[in-house]
Amino acid sequence: MPDREVHTLAHLRDWATAAARPPLRLAVLGDPIAHSVSPPMQNAALAACGIDARYTRLHILPAELPEALRLLAPAGFLGVNLTLPHKTAVLPLLDSLDPHAAMLGAVNTVRVEPDGTLRGFNTDGPGFSRAVRSEFDLPLRHTRILLFGAGGGAGRALATQCATEGCARLVLVNRTHEKARALAEQLRTRTGTNTVAIPWELPLLREILENTDLIVNTSVLGLKADDPSPLPAEAIPPHARIFDTVYRRGPIPTPLVTAARAAGVLAVGGLSLLLHQGALAFEVWFNRPAPLDAMRAALLKAGS
Repeated sequence: MPDREVHTLAHLRDWATAAARPPLRLAVLGDPIAHSVSPPMQNAALAACGIDARYTRLHILPAELPEALRLLAPAGFLGVNLTLPHKTAVLPLLDSLDPHAAMLGAVNTVRVEPDGTLRGFNTDGPGFSRAVRSEFDLPLRHTRILLFGAGGGAGRALATQCATEGCARLVLVNRTHEKARALAEQLRTRTGTNTVAIPWELPLLREILENTDLIVNTSVLGLKADDPSPLPAEAIPPHARIFDTVYRRGPIPTPLVTAARAAGVLAVGGLSLLLHQGALAFEVWFNRPAPLDAMRAALLKAGS
């Protein structure tokens, strides 16, 4: 399969009406989607486990999502992943939700059940927890965390995971301060975790940064080549760890990872999160441990 293969709703319609259906299929749905490196990672997992299936990209526009979901079972799909802009729009289109996905109000993994119904899951938060422990040997529990981009779906998922696991303190930062403040109040009420929201202003952040163990970027800053870093290198404390959920194809890291490394701070990009949330999605679909080494090797090759 070519690494850049992208299919559309028209292709999905053809699969659904084909007389001889291909092997069980999996896909990632998004708009845009050509940049996704999930296919080589998941196809490596399928090959390692001897599963006769394929994982591909489906470019699905927002207006096309209801029809695309209805076609999954007739087309022989076992499940799909969802990325922007579908993670919340999918909620009313599913037959059931895993309790964790229901709590977050977002879905990134869908499983087609044997009866053709669709069940939604969210592996972003648990995948983040696994990634942080793997990269930094750092549990979220009792950790002081600063999270940028708390207004989006990914930020909400990761913030909820941090609070649920009992982090020592969670500081939420977002361009739209009201969104971060509302989420902080919800998490305090739900989990009892020390959670606050502050404006995205460097003078206000400096005191917080000195007492932070883990800095997380879930904002879109870093997707574009000319994006600034959420934090300049001189503001990053030497004892902190940096986790940027943004990933890029190629050798040039995101601005935040670049700034952190310039400050001598350990930092990782979003491929680690993609690996671990993808492994959890594999476990949702197949009810067996994911071949993490094979997935990691394929992901690193695809992302280089």
